[in-house]
Amino acid sequence: MEELSRTTGSELRVVVVGGGVVGVCCAYFLALRGATVTVLERDELGLAASFGNAGLISPGHPPINRPGRLRQALRSMGDRLSPLYIEPRWNPGLVRWLWAFRKYCTADHVEHSMAALSPLGLRTADLLDELVQGEGLECGYRRSGYLEVFDTEAGLEWGREEVEVVERHGFAPEYLSGPALREREPLFGPGLEGGWFHQEGTVVEPYRFVLEIADRAVARGAVIRPGTEVDEIRSEHGSVTGVSTASGEDVAADAVVLATGAYSPGLMASLGCPLPVQPAKGYHADRSLADPDTPALSVPSLLGERAVFCSPMDDHVRFAGTLEFSGRNLDMRRDRLEQLDAAARRYYAVTDLPEPISEWCGLRPCTPDGLPVIGRVPGYEGAYVTTGHAMLGLTLGPVTGSLVADLVLRGAPELDIQAFRPERFAGT
Repeated sequence: MEELSRTTGSELRVVVVGGGVVGVCCAYFLALRGATVTVLERDELGLAASFGNAGLISPGHPPINRPGRLRQALRSMGDRLSPLYIEPRWNPGLVRWLWAFRKYCTADHVEHSMAALSPLGLRTADLLDELVQGEGLECGYRRSGYLEVFDTEAGLEWGREEVEVVERHGFAPEYLSGPALREREPLFGPGLEGGWFHQEGTVVEPYRFVLEIADRAVARGAVIRPGTEVDEIRSEHGSVTGVSTASGEDVAADAVVLATGAYSPGLMASLGCPLPVQPAKGYHADRSLADPDTPALSVPSLLGERAVFCSPMDDHVRFAGTLEFSGRNLDMRRDRLEQLDAAARRYYAVTDLPEPISEWCGLRPCTPDGLPVIGRVPGYEGAYVTTGHAMLGLTLGPVTGSLVADLVLRGAPELDIQAFRPERFAGT
């Protein structure tokens, strides 16, 4: 494993556009390896999708593409109580995205995806240990594993099919019956059919993690500029020369890394490389579930049928989930938030939920094949892009940062990223 104190010696000027978990991880590893790094973030650091995710790092979690998923998605159209919700509206981009999505909902593609993603997830697990120990990150890090639970026979069968896939790629979830799940997590209510314990799972507080990584990047020389929106990538004769900001400032660079999540398509289209990335809205509600008569939630859990993650954090529990395709907006829908409450009541032995400490929504960048985009922008020397991590931004953020730094500074990453190249969507 790489020593965190080592650099590879490069004075390359790199601008990273985007200050979420993927962007700050890119900045950290670039600065660690000697690059001169500037991060330009349109808002404040970590306040988009990175702020409110479940905080769960799950190396063996498969992408959303599975046989039958498109039928599920189309059935959900108009059903705001569905975990996967598509707002009924005419949107040519979304229609094209769904048309492409359907061809990736196959067993063969699931195997292809897991073969590509599994090495990245496992590398992130190693990098996290290295970062926490070597850099002293204070981000609520707990390598606790997580439970995946179901309360219907159909749900349990769905979970079993998924487990069979991940087992073929080096993971070994432990099956637990309903009573065994309650022994592991006393807060579960009766009626669980069964589930699995995934030992590779790790929990962090995501916003703190972003700030901690950003702080370590700055300590290694990176400059972070919030409130700076980039509206153009500048180039001459096919080579990147820098970026222009919305305020008219030109920032010179030898390389530019686009890590703007759900907002990536605009800048990528201006480079002649359109990406079919759709924003998928997720929600969270933070609540305190600890009182003298109720045991505190002890194990992070995925509530299978409702696709809601529950993560214990310092002084609260975060209920996070849903996948809503309703456009690039941050409108909070009360019925979607209530779905999180309904999941809590369905799986846990709680009746009266306390008022939420906070409620939030954010946009996850989703590609039609369920895989992230990591690679060089075709046709440009010094332009790189990483986006499309969907629900795996936190899981894949550290390894993505390391791979991008390899790509920018050495020309080749330590792991195979062929499956994630941007040009795979040409003609989509």
